[in-house]
Amino acid sequence: MKRSLLIHIYIVIFFFYLPAANAQVAQQQKTATTDSIRVSLLTCAAGGEIYSLFGHTAIRYENYTRGIDAVFNYGMFNFNAPNFILRFALGETDYQLGVTDYGHFAAEYNYLGRDVWQQTLNLTQEEKERLAALLEDNYRPENRVYRYNFFYDNCATRPRNLIERAINGTLHYADNMTDCNTGLSFRDLLHAYSEGHPWSRFGMDLCMGSKADEPISKRLAMFVPFYLQAYFNKAQIADKKGQKRPLVTREERIVVTGKTPADFVSEDITPMQAASLLLVLTAGISLYGIRRGKTFWGTDLVLFLAAGVAGCILAFLVLCSQHPAVSPNYLLFVFHPLHLFCLPWMLYRVRKRKSSRYMLANFIILILFIGIWAIIPQRIPPAVLPLALCLLIRSANHLILTYKRK
Repeated sequence: MKRSLLIHIYIVIFFFYLPAANAQVAQQQKTATTDSIRVSLLTCAAGGEIYSLFGHTAIRYENYTRGIDAVFNYGMFNFNAPNFILRFALGETDYQLGVTDYGHFAAEYNYLGRDVWQQTLNLTQEEKERLAALLEDNYRPENRVYRYNFFYDNCATRPRNLIERAINGTLHYADNMTDCNTGLSFRDLLHAYSEGHPWSRFGMDLCMGSKADEPISKRLAMFVPFYLQAYFNKAQIADKKGQKRPLVTREERIVVTGKTPADFVSEDITPMQAASLLLVLTAGISLYGIRRGKTFWGTDLVLFLAAGVAGCILAFLVLCSQHPAVSPNYLLFVFHPLHLFCLPWMLYRVRKRKSSRYMLANFIILILFIGIWAIIPQRIPPAVLPLALCLLIRSANHLILTYKRK
């Protein structure tokens, strides 16, 4: 009798306890699954090469239960690909999404002397799974290659867009991200992150046209990884119920090399120093030639040949490139293809000391260019002034020698 009663009591307890126990186990499994996945945004410090001056962005995916620690990197490219330089100039460079083990990624950046910051993202389990699915889909062979654009579609904007898509709600930044009244332009940012690298800055300034000086929004400024990092720190996620939570729960520096931007600074002669030295030499040769009645046409050959080659490159970028900020470029008034195409006829007139309409036209154009320098809607690199004066002096030299002969 007692044994039968105890059996019935155990059966009742079992049926009452089982649902609660199952619910508790399910909750523990769900919590364990959630806690076992971490997604982070990685921001890498700048390096010394021109392609690394602006830092780098990647996404780190950690799954502790499955032993996965991978870095998704949208900055992979093959420098040895056929016609890489030509395609880059045309704006037809293809980058791709690569996946690297975190250990190798960290070791590479430690070797390069570039620190790495990690921002742990405050995503729900559903959002983490959605982001992982998006990354997995992007990594498919048919999807991993994309048409790279330095300002609009690069290693920083791609992770940002994916994270925004994965969020179950909307991402609110602390500032107005669409207002262009920021006082910032693409050229400002190019200058800010090329400090200490004068030749890289000079090359970018020559190639960038007046559109690079137009004001841009803060969202467009996020093409720079460090801007993306800063705005993510202040961003909040608003779910469909209106509840908000910070996007980033923690930021830490996970690769510490002890290097600073000063360690990558170039100490070579600057473009301004080189151009000023060339100006002094050109002025000295021209003055001596006027006194001695000599043309020194070899100087014209070197200067106008270099200016013509530079002009061909600029004209190619303006007319053929898909880069959005290279056209129009007012430097074509100084460096243009006609210097190269008209060089044989111009040198013939100079050597014979015959009047050259080309030299006269070049003299007038350069006088006008220097005269309206301040109102040109494009920030002209200061080193262009002594280079323009070199061409101006040589044109003036020819006009003076021709006049003296008459």
